[in-house]
Amino acid sequence: MILLAGPSGSGKSSLAARTGLPVLHLDDFYKEGDDPTLPQLAHGAGTDWDSALSWDADAAVAAISTLCATGTASVPEYDIASSSITGEIHVELTGSPVFVAEGIFAADITDRCRELGLLADTLCLRGSPAVTAWRRFRRDLAEGRKSVTVLLRRGWRLMRGERAIVARQTALGAYPCGQDEALRRITALPLPAPRAAADQPTDIPVDA
Repeated sequence: MILLAGPSGSGKSSLAARTGLPVLHLDDFYKEGDDPTLPQLAHGAGTDWDSALSWDADAAVAAISTLCATGTASVPEYDIASSSITGEIHVELTGSPVFVAEGIFAADITDRCRELGLLADTLCLRGSPAVTAWRRFRRDLAEGRKSVTVLLRRGWRLMRGERAIVARQTALGAYPCGQDEALRRITALPLPAPRAAADQPTDIPVDA
């Protein structure tokens, strides 16, 4: 399993799609808006959705473990605009020996996934903060994720802090790189041979 991290808007989802591998979107493990454990921004500015405390790391690791062990997992379907779980998604590996788990907090579970024997690599996408900010704003506006005021305020904060975000994820064990290098690194991984569905193990494999 490959963990793909990086700042919001850095291109994680598009790169994951380019790999041609099955993808688990870790942002679907955000906590819901009424969760009392959600971290808050200073001065009553609302929920800090860019804090790892706004995310259910335990549920994400459990889903990854199940997916590695069985080749299939049911995960939440999260709607960012309403900050709520709206359904369930069924993820299938369809015989693939590896998959990409992408999200802004992916690097936070690097050590746990390594200890479970599930980790092939952790990557952190990095680029120009201005380009990332523009890409993020266009996406969030098109998807109606939050109000324009919130998007602009958050975008400015994230652009100013992008280098610190990358540094933090690197310290957690992620390899920092651009999209093209990340794709080359993923392609070059020595992957195990695909297993037939009937040959799937009942325990967690060490080479996922």
